[in-house]
Amino acid sequence: MPHPTTSVAQPRSAASRAQSAMLRKAIKHIALLLLGWLMIYPLIWLFMSSFKTNADLFGTLNLWPSKFVWDSYVKGWAGTGQYTYTTFFYNTFLLVIPTVVLTVLSSVLVAYGFARFKFPLRNLMFVLMISTLMLPHTVIIIPRYLIFRNMGWLDSFFPFIVPAAFGCFPFFIFMMVQFIRGLPKELDESAVMDGCNPPTILFRILLPLCMPAMISAAIFQFIWTWNDFFNPLIFINSVKKFPISLALRMTIDSTGGTIEWNQIMAMAVLAILPPVLVFFFSQKYFVEGIATTGIKG
Repeated sequence: MPHPTTSVAQPRSAASRAQSAMLRKAIKHIALLLLGWLMIYPLIWLFMSSFKTNADLFGTLNLWPSKFVWDSYVKGWAGTGQYTYTTFFYNTFLLVIPTVVLTVLSSVLVAYGFARFKFPLRNLMFVLMISTLMLPHTVIIIPRYLIFRNMGWLDSFFPFIVPAAFGCFPFFIFMMVQFIRGLPKELDESAVMDGCNPPTILFRILLPLCMPAMISAAIFQFIWTWNDFFNPLIFINSVKKFPISLALRMTIDSTGGTIEWNQIMAMAVLAILPPVLVFFFSQKYFVEGIATTGIKG
């Protein structure tokens, strides 16, 4: 007969392993909750600060306002008086949406050429295109300014929209090239046998498969263009054409006397809302476009 302690030790060992696994899972969840709280705390603080008075904002560390200011969003939206934030948000969408759409389309076209066609100096041109990623943005800002000034494009959205239409963003081209190279070439060969030409292959066969990568590129470009402050500061001079990034700074600079920071915080909350919504609603496609380089089985 087996020793009586043997049958008892085995259940105890299994129970201890189960408890250890539960303890590790609990510690992992607590660590993730703490990390998530650290990540989201600045956004919560920004939102709650939009309802605080200046004395409450700078006098205490409490997250909850001691006295709520309910008209900060209404007064903040009125802006400086000459232009409201309706104008600034309209300018931002007028700048961002064409830039995003043209960036994605031009990147797909250029990437399709690099990924599927063989032509003279293809590798050299690809290396030159990738090498432009190493150039700091400040190195080319003066030549770009001079070129756009000579073309009469200053104080307009053309310095943003026109380069996007001609594939001037090598990061997105490289990302699309890597994605298209992961697609089986048998798709192209079977389409050729059915009588399809290269544009038909691209727009009717490859383009639907590239949708995750295209959405990823669109999200990146939307967030980068929406948050861009330096380029609009250089190329846009008229207040009536300011995007939201310049409008927030102008509101701080043009406020006479005491700055009502709750109004600044309120407009900052509204400014970050579109990129956050775009990211969360497209998160599934964004993760798929970054994680995959071909067709899933």
